[in-house]
Amino acid sequence: MSIRVLMVCLGNICRSPMADGLLRQKVANLQLNVAVDSAGTANYHVGAAPDKRMIKTGSQNGTPIDFLRARQFTRQDFHDFDYILVMDHSNYRNVFALAPDENAKSKVQLLLNYLPEENIEEVPDPYYGTAADFQYVYDLLDRATAAFISQLQKQTN
Repeated sequence: MSIRVLMVCLGNICRSPMADGLLRQKVANLQLNVAVDSAGTANYHVGAAPDKRMIKTGSQNGTPIDFLRARQFTRQDFHDFDYILVMDHSNYRNVFALAPDENAKSKVQLLLNYLPEENIEEVPDPYYGTAADFQYVYDLLDRATAAFISQLQKQTN
């Protein structure tokens, strides 16, 4: 049985597709049976490719995400995924409010909960930022997805 992980941010064009791409890359390299997807809580960019600056940042770091397309989070995602990892408190509240039951609520977590030593709870949205902001988010998501996989491997071994 495959473990299914959904990354969630607001528009699904910056943070969650990069987290998606990084996690896909890591599970492929480790040959883990993990399915990964991403979604946004808003419908601003449904069907769109990730932000060009995030695509460029990913490409420069060896993580292609240009093939991903934005979609909106739905209640069905609670049934389709085992982990729903959100980028910030606002999106956490939006997703949590849609949960049909306690089991669904238990699937929703802040991604950065897997990096307690970093003392930061939210992945900042780089949308209005500079190239350095996109790189910072990439590096943060790289560490967070590695920590998530490490935790996942401890639970499944």
